[in-house]
Amino acid sequence: MGFFSKFFGSKKTVSGDEMSFLDHIDALRTHLFKSAAYVTIAATLVFTQKSLVMDTIILGPIHPDFITYRFFCNLSEITCIRPDKIKLFTRELSEQLMVHLEVSFYLGLVLAFPLVFREFWLFIKPGLYDKEVKATSGVIFWCTLLFVIGVLFGYFVLAPFSIAFLASYNVSDLVESSASLGSYVDAMTMYTMATGIVFELPLVVYFLAKLGVMGPKFMRTYRRHAIVIIAIVAAVITPPDVTSMLVVTFPLLLLYEASIYIAALHYPKDKQNPA
Repeated sequence: MGFFSKFFGSKKTVSGDEMSFLDHIDALRTHLFKSAAYVTIAATLVFTQKSLVMDTIILGPIHPDFITYRFFCNLSEITCIRPDKIKLFTRELSEQLMVHLEVSFYLGLVLAFPLVFREFWLFIKPGLYDKEVKATSGVIFWCTLLFVIGVLFGYFVLAPFSIAFLASYNVSDLVESSASLGSYVDAMTMYTMATGIVFELPLVVYFLAKLGVMGPKFMRTYRRHAIVIIAIVAAVITPPDVTSMLVVTFPLLLLYEASIYIAALHYPKDKQNPA
């Protein structure tokens, strides 16, 4: 009840009167409507750029000359990875249209993420104390930056490694590799959006440390458990091969170690060194 009373019982209107529950619902509806409008506008703009979005961005990792493949092949022959020729097909008459709409929505969400998170923050902010608001200064910038870094990591690193492995894996010469357009886009969505969310870990730890909920001692004590969880997450969002798992696991472990450092900086000193 304390959490709900804080965010649903302490906001005030412009006149200074406390907001009722219905006022909170109305405010939430307004922020949700604005967020939906931002995503819709961004998705519409993406939808109108079909060739750039589909041929260059979404289908980019299936081309052998994709920037990631060229980069690793220029390093050495050992690290050179390139997918075999991948044939995409559609199973339904409306699949291409539905996939185009799906891609437009997710890319619109990525583009509008700062504005969407800002609306969420504006709804939460009035329920915080002045000290808490000061402590969360720059939250929109950092949340957006971490999300974008995660999405870019998924697109330029995770997706190419995964696609190259899956395209080259063959159980029999009698089986020709191909994939539906819908399954390919679903995989790309998982690779990018999932990593974008996972990369928010340092920011989550920052807030938990500020609130005194999670400290560096707790994170160090349960480091082994965290490694197991990270490995499970990496296994879920990557194909079943060791290389792809390591590609995801290593940066996530770095994020966890960085989060310990963040927790040590912002966890209340009186709780770190109790009298």
